[in-house]
Amino acid sequence: MRGAVLLLTALLTPLPAVAQTAPPPVPVSTAAPAPVPVYGFEIVRAWPHDPGAFTQGLVFRNGELLESTGRSPSTVRRVRLEDGAVLQRRELDPVLFGEGLTVFGDRVVTLTWKGGKGFVWDPVTLEPEGEFDYAGEGWGLTHDGTRLILSDGTAALRFFDPQTMAETGQVPVTVQGRPLRQINELEWVEGEVFANVWQTDYIVRINPATGVVTGVIDLTGLMPDRSNLDPTDAVLNGIAWDAEGRRLFVTGKNWPTLFEIKLTGPR
Repeated sequence: MRGAVLLLTALLTPLPAVAQTAPPPVPVSTAAPAPVPVYGFEIVRAWPHDPGAFTQGLVFRNGELLESTGRSPSTVRRVRLEDGAVLQRRELDPVLFGEGLTVFGDRVVTLTWKGGKGFVWDPVTLEPEGEFDYAGEGWGLTHDGTRLILSDGTAALRFFDPQTMAETGQVPVTVQGRPLRQINELEWVEGEVFANVWQTDYIVRINPATGVVTGVIDLTGLMPDRSNLDPTDAVLNGIAWDAEGRRLFVTGKNWPTLFEIKLTGPR
């Protein structure tokens, strides 16, 4: 628990200094912020995962996975859960770096990192069905049934109209009142946004209405042997939720394993 708190503290964006020439009109509480619950995990089952997949987005749909990958070539793919086999694959233009993915209705929607361009795909054939533009970077993507929810590496979740792709608002992501940056891959799980925190072994649980982090999932030790993985890039990234079966899947960039886990705690 202490390790999770220390790591998140290191990622907190410092609050800007505010010049103050007069006492505040109301007393400011000096009480310590409420602690953030930290959850552990149990491995339910391990599934094969393509170690060549630099995972950026992950979704469970109709018994299989939809996955987006980065690097060259970046891809969008349909993956069989049981053996990790790639059933369908589309490559992005080599100048683009693939990022987050979600399924909204009968459309797969994906982002690119710095290209300012997103794509719409058929969920079965992965035939391209459209493109759209957005400002800033694209990291993670999910939805709440009404709005697309995008992360861009900053301490914010951004909301988009899924029909027009126009940005409709945003909310700051905070831990004990302070902004938390490096929010990456996203997944909607029973009314919360689960988000990988880049280059860490932690997933944060975010209240989408307020942006407040309501819990931290500590996945330290999930992939204990990383001797053959790049210590900088092969990090935890990829969250998929099977709503019907209530199963939670997680993996990492270039990891050879996809884990089905059960949360424990909090502690």
